[in-house]
Amino acid sequence: MAINPQITNLIIILGMMQVSKKVPFDDPQVLMGVRALYIVSNLVIVLLNLYLMRSINAKKDMTTLKYVEPAPMGSAEEPKLVTTTVHSYDLQQLRAGWKGLLMGVGMMGVMHLYMKYTNPLLIQSIIPVKGAFESNLVKIYIFGQPAIGDLKRPWKAAGGMMGMGGGEGPKADKKSIEEAEKSGRGGVKDE
Repeated sequence: MAINPQITNLIIILGMMQVSKKVPFDDPQVLMGVRALYIVSNLVIVLLNLYLMRSINAKKDMTTLKYVEPAPMGSAEEPKLVTTTVHSYDLQQLRAGWKGLLMGVGMMGVMHLYMKYTNPLLIQSIIPVKGAFESNLVKIYIFGQPAIGDLKRPWKAAGGMMGMGGGEGPKADKKSIEEAEKSGRGGVKDE
């Protein structure tokens, strides 16, 4: 039984908060070292994403993937049928990873450079790298795990803290797809 990633993130955050209290950020060399650690950790994620992009494009799996995407929470919209390929789906998931990386770097830039917070640099040097290596794309394309069970596409969005707030993920069962096709809520084709 594996430990929930959110639990391990919480443990890492609490541990690093205690460690960061003891780090002398007043020393310019220590501060430069922590900044270097943060930059290196983000470069590792960039290299990982570039390798994933190369692997996805090299495999170019054109298997058709149909699923029903749930309506956004709180909206009156109907769930919609999406028809795409495994290749397109994986590239879409990788794009979401790039966006997450850029958002994290942007927020950290504002917190560190503008607000002068230094403690989050340590935590943000570890958590994003851990998250990148726990991603489904890495499990499939780097660790070579088969796309079955939890790794079967489409993937459910990760829930919030303790698995709450994740809502329901995309449905790929035959019944949901047939209902969406019959009701005319589909036809969205991602190329």
